[in-house]
Amino acid sequence: MTERPPPGSARPGGRTARTRTAVLAAALDELDAAGFDALTLDKLAARSGVHVTTIRRRWRTVEGVLVDLLAQHSATIPTPDSGDFRQDLHELARAIADFQAVPRNYHLVEGIVAAAAQDARIADIVRGAFTARTEHVTQLVHRAVDRGELPPDTQAKEVIAALSAPFYYRLLILRGPIDDRLVHTSAEAAYHAAHAGVFNPPQTQTQTQPSSPTPPR
Repeated sequence: MTERPPPGSARPGGRTARTRTAVLAAALDELDAAGFDALTLDKLAARSGVHVTTIRRRWRTVEGVLVDLLAQHSATIPTPDSGDFRQDLHELARAIADFQAVPRNYHLVEGIVAAAAQDARIADIVRGAFTARTEHVTQLVHRAVDRGELPPDTQAKEVIAALSAPFYYRLLILRGPIDDRLVHTSAEAAYHAAHAGVFNPPQTQTQTQPSSPTPPR
């Protein structure tokens, strides 16, 4: 069976692309104006100029629009390639912080997580979006392994999860600000743990002898 493309992603180009751009832009504006709880298909239609029937046919629900929006925005967070693993982690942490500091992005993440908690289908799509993004960002870990900065068996996805998790905990659980201290500690914790072999498979952790770490900044 051919896998169905994500909501809003079919037939890119032309009128479809213009419709998607208009609706996603309208969703961002509505998130800015009133947040996720007030978002409706009718409001998206009124703000975008796209008929509500078209929106419903393409995305089915408000949550479908937000999933598409999340996928689009996640792709805008760059994957650093400075040639230094520690620097890459700090740059990635800063990029995540800058993304989440924008109110509309905060509302987007908050809304999509709330939707995923209520709908298993949305939860699967969100999981897929975050998994795909994580897989892409793991390039910086693989490059560090290739340069000899990290143990060969370092589990790249675990490194990225350790870096990013504190931001979502602060944002969604503690409801606190994303500040410079969080950027620094999340990057440093992930760096030192990876360098020490914490993210190696359990059977190789005791065998890993990492080289001397870079002096703390």
